[in-house]
Amino acid sequence: MGRGTWGATRRQLALGMAVLTVSGMFALVAPGSAEAAAYCAGHRVRELPFSTGSVQVFRNGSYVCAVTLAKKTGTRRIMSVSVQARGSRPVVDEGHYVEHAGPVTVHAGHRCVRVKGRVGRGSVDSDWMLC
Repeated sequence: MGRGTWGATRRQLALGMAVLTVSGMFALVAPGSAEAAAYCAGHRVRELPFSTGSVQVFRNGSYVCAVTLAKKTGTRRIMSVSVQARGSRPVVDEGHYVEHAGPVTVHAGHRCVRVKGRVGRGSVDSDWMLC
């Protein structure tokens, strides 16, 4: 191998390691957000953490989607997620799940929404938001 080829190979390896390091840091910074993004379209606008999990809220145009994620998976327990656009009935998913409840999606337009989530004994109930 020539001297120039070895330098290029080292630069490529260094770049590859930098990409892996940064992607690993994102996984540590926002656990669950990549998982939640697999369930809901759009961009994440809120995270509502609570003792046993969190509710991830996404907006995609006029639609709002939410999913409840458990902090600890592997045990089937009661979980729920609810999204309500102001002036409408809530859309709810509740049951005995291992890792997540939802997703649930509502057409909110320019109306405020209220989000609720529960994993076991822990829960969260937002005020009206995204107004």
